[in-house]
Amino acid sequence: MMQFTEAPPQPLHQMTPFSNPTMNKSQIHKTRPWLGFPTSKSLGSFGDANCMEQLLVHCANAIESNDATLAQQILWVLNNIAPPDGDSNQRLTCGFLRALIACAAKSGSCKMLAAMANAPSNLAIDTHKFSVIELASFVDLTPWHRFGFTAANAAILEAVEGYSVIHIVDLSLTHCMQIPTLIDAIANRHEVPPLVKLTVAAAVEDFPPKLDLSYEELGSKLVNFAMSKNVMMEFRVSPSSYKDGFAALIEQLRVQHLVYPESSEALVINCHMMLHYIPEETLVSIPSANSNPYAFECSSTSTTSSFRTMFLSALRSLDPTIVILVDEDVDLTSNNVVCRLRSAFNYLWIPYDTMDTFLPRGSKERQWYEADICWKIENVIAHEGLQRVERLETKSQWVQRMRNANFHGVSFGEEAVSEVKTMLDEHAAGWGLKKEEEDLVLTWKGHNVVFATAWLPA
Repeated sequence: MMQFTEAPPQPLHQMTPFSNPTMNKSQIHKTRPWLGFPTSKSLGSFGDANCMEQLLVHCANAIESNDATLAQQILWVLNNIAPPDGDSNQRLTCGFLRALIACAAKSGSCKMLAAMANAPSNLAIDTHKFSVIELASFVDLTPWHRFGFTAANAAILEAVEGYSVIHIVDLSLTHCMQIPTLIDAIANRHEVPPLVKLTVAAAVEDFPPKLDLSYEELGSKLVNFAMSKNVMMEFRVSPSSYKDGFAALIEQLRVQHLVYPESSEALVINCHMMLHYIPEETLVSIPSANSNPYAFECSSTSTTSSFRTMFLSALRSLDPTIVILVDEDVDLTSNNVVCRLRSAFNYLWIPYDTMDTFLPRGSKERQWYEADICWKIENVIAHEGLQRVERLETKSQWVQRMRNANFHGVSFGEEAVSEVKTMLDEHAAGWGLKKEEEDLVLTWKGHNVVFATAWLPA
C-alpha cells in the first residue's frame, strides 16, 4: 500500500487543502529540498506548460508504481507552481493536480491525501445547478456547443423538408438547449408547421452541466415555447440510460416504428456530446432476443459486443431520416492513465485558454465553467470501470464506427456552413471552421475542438 510518511513543506501560495491537520509547528516550518526538485526560490523555471505536463506524467507514473516518496515530492512542486487563480496553464495544471490527489488517495492509505481529497470546501468539485435561463446563457458564451447546434439544425431542416411529422430524439448533454432555435426555424419555414415530437432520455443527471428542474418541467416550458411559435409539440421522457446503451429508448422507438411503418414521420436522431458516455469497453452477453432488445444485432457466431457498437447497429435498424453526431475531438479511452492524462492535458488547455478571452477572473460563470472541466479531468484520471464515463473518441474513430454500422456520411450544405461562420463571427477571433470531407470541425487557434457529422442509412 502507498504510504506517505513525511509531510511536504508549507505551500508558497498557502493553498488551504494542502495543509496537513496532523502536522505540528516544527514540521510546518521545516524546509527540505528534495533531490532533483527545485527549492522554493527556483520554482519559476517550472512554469511552462510542457514542464507542467511532464511533472504531471511523472507524478501519475509514481502513483501507478506506488512510489509514495516521489509522488509526494512532485505533488509539492505542482502545488507551488499551479495556483488555482493563476494563468490558464496554471489553472489547467491545478485541475490535474486535484485529480492526481484523488487518484493517490484511492490507491493507498495515506491519511493526509485522504484528507485532501475529502476536503469539502476545497477539493470537492461543486458543479452548479443551472436554471433554464442560466444554462441557455451559459452555452451561448462560446461556440463549444453553439457550433454543433447551428450545424445540426441546418442539416435537420434540410432532411425533414416535406414531412408532416418530425420526431426528434434528442440525446444531448445540454438538456434540449438546441431545441428552441430549431423550433423557431421550423416556424419560420412553414405557414402550417409540422407536428414536432420530442423524445429525451431521462438519465442524464450524472454529469455536468446540471439542471435545477425535472425534465417534465423542462418539457412543459418547451411545449409552451413551441405554442408561442404556432408549432404543435409533443414531449416524451424515455426512462433510459447511457449505461446500457439507451436500450429502453431503442426498444420504444422500435415499437413505434413497427406500429407506423409507412408513416410520413421523419425520425431525427440528434446526438450532441452524449454518445461518448455509452460504455465502449464493456462486453455483454446476448442470450436471446426475448431478454435483450439488442440481441438481434449479433450474428449466430457472436455472443458479445460493446454497448456502443450495439447502440449504433440498433439505430441503423430503425432506418432514421438523419443522424447527427456532434462531439469533442479527442481520444480519452486508453486503459493507461498516463496516456489519458497526456491526451486530456493537450486538449483541455483549450477551454482554459478561451476562458481568458471572455470571462473575467473571479466571475461566477468562470467558476461554473472551470468546475465542469475539473469534473471531467477527475473522471478521466481518478476513475476506472463504469465510474469513468468520460470516454471520448476522435472524429475518425466515430466515422469508422458509423460506417461499420452501415451509415454513410453526408455533407453539410452551403447554408449550414454560412450559418456556422456567421455564428463564429460573434465570438473571439481565435475560433475557426474547417471542412474535412463531409464533416465540419470547430477549431481554436488551429486546433480541432468539436466535430459535427451527418449520417444517412446506407
